[in-house]
Amino acid sequence: MGIIAAIGRFTINFTRDMGGVFLLFISTIKALFEKPRFHLTAEQMYFIGVKSTLIVALTSMFVGMVEVLQIYHGFHKFGAESMIGYTVAVSLGRELSPVLTALMIVARNVSAMAAELGTMRVTQQIDALEVMAVNPINFLVAPRVIATTVMLPALVSLSNAIGNIGGYLVGIGVLGLNPTSYTKNIQVYIDMTDLTYGLIKAAVFGLIISLIGCYMGLTTKGGSRGVGISTTKAVVAASISVLVADYFLTAFLF
Repeated sequence: MGIIAAIGRFTINFTRDMGGVFLLFISTIKALFEKPRFHLTAEQMYFIGVKSTLIVALTSMFVGMVEVLQIYHGFHKFGAESMIGYTVAVSLGRELSPVLTALMIVARNVSAMAAELGTMRVTQQIDALEVMAVNPINFLVAPRVIATTVMLPALVSLSNAIGNIGGYLVGIGVLGLNPTSYTKNIQVYIDMTDLTYGLIKAAVFGLIISLIGCYMGLTTKGGSRGVGISTTKAVVAASISVLVADYFLTAFLF
């Protein structure tokens, strides 16, 4: 009975949260047609985009370097080292850069969204906004959702560039690959759709994770302990959502 009850509670909570996130999405769309909050959106774009460049660049650099080392061992057996550059570029563009960048933003920014909005909820600051006739969705949620949806593709573009530079440095400097064939095969075989689909994925990931972070923050209860619980739930739910959405987007786009 304990297992059945646990499954039942999980199903109810999951359905409730999914419905809540969808309703928040509808409310955010409506809020976009109200008073624009350009300065708040710009602040969030700076915090989410500019302030995250270092961690995204560092992560992407080492991912590209590891990719080359991993692929080299397989391709070397078949004498296909010249295709390593293209393989690294396409794997970064299609899959690794969008997913890993989204997970970095979940860890750094979505947790901050949930904690900040959760603190405002338990200290009744959001109630105060409503008393002053300020729509919290328009004032708090919409700028964060817009900023994350716009800046994530930009960060993925940066990730693609830095990851390929890291792969090139290891491929040429450590493994001794031919630099001309390495870069030429990228130019010849890489397709713009490989990069475009990655950017579409990033925008969808940005929309999903920002809505989850804001929803968990707005529904926080129980004081400081509740803020911690909401933050943890936001990180877990957003991370899983990125991986689930990645499967369906990959199946649909490719």
